[in-house]
Amino acid sequence: MSSLSATPSDSSASPASPSSSVGAVVSALRAAGCVFAEEEAELILAAARSAEERSAMVARRVAGLPLEQVLGWAPFHGLRVAVEPGVFVPRRRTEFLVDQALASAPRAGVVVDLCCGSGALGAALATALGEAEVHAADIDPAAVRCARRNLAPYGGLAHQGDLYEALPAGLRGRVDVLAANVPYVPTGEVRLLPAEARDHEPVAALDGGPDGLDVLRRVAAGAPEWLAPGGRLLTETGEHQAATAVEVFRAAGLTTRLAVSGELYAHVVIGVRPG
Repeated sequence: MSSLSATPSDSSASPASPSSSVGAVVSALRAAGCVFAEEEAELILAAARSAEERSAMVARRVAGLPLEQVLGWAPFHGLRVAVEPGVFVPRRRTEFLVDQALASAPRAGVVVDLCCGSGALGAALATALGEAEVHAADIDPAAVRCARRNLAPYGGLAHQGDLYEALPAGLRGRVDVLAANVPYVPTGEVRLLPAEARDHEPVAALDGGPDGLDVLRRVAAGAPEWLAPGGRLLTETGEHQAATAVEVFRAAGLTTRLAVSGELYAHVVIGVRPG
């Protein structure tokens, strides 16, 4: 699920004090099962500021830490988004949600990134929209710290709390774009995820309940209170959940459609508050 590379295998191989040569780092990564060892080695060598830091980075990658968490950043919608250990890594397919938000509300003035993780959605939307007021929220304090770093250049704010409870009351009825990359993996399928996601990202950012739609239901139910008239709620979901997710949005009173990207294998449900 890593956006920079494939997942290492569960190999017990470990690097033996890799030297500064690309070849030594590539060998250590390849022995750990990194499919794109050459590309990863170049990124690690470029990021490391000392031999000790390089060795530590290689060791963390070999142990299965997502490359983005090793490097401290992930590419997302043309940005380098800061990513800390233990924080959900933004996926490339989620760029489709950003594109859909910009296409449907190109002049949005107030944006909320709910279940924000690193704040990648908020940062990408802030970059494209220019003068928008941007807020982000997450229940995980590590994610909120990371989002604050990523939103600071745009004057954006990140708040800690459970969904809408985290948001300033003054946002009610004012939000033009509510982007919510909610967890949508069914509980029974979390164990099937790649190890770097399953073992190194917060379960709360992955587990969406028995059918994967528990958080989506809560977000949809509360959205009309926070959206401005004509405001949009956008959320990502799995292919097999998409039809149910559309019905959940409609039941909340939103005018709803489904957008699909075959290239990115992305499914985004878009709901508009009437008026």
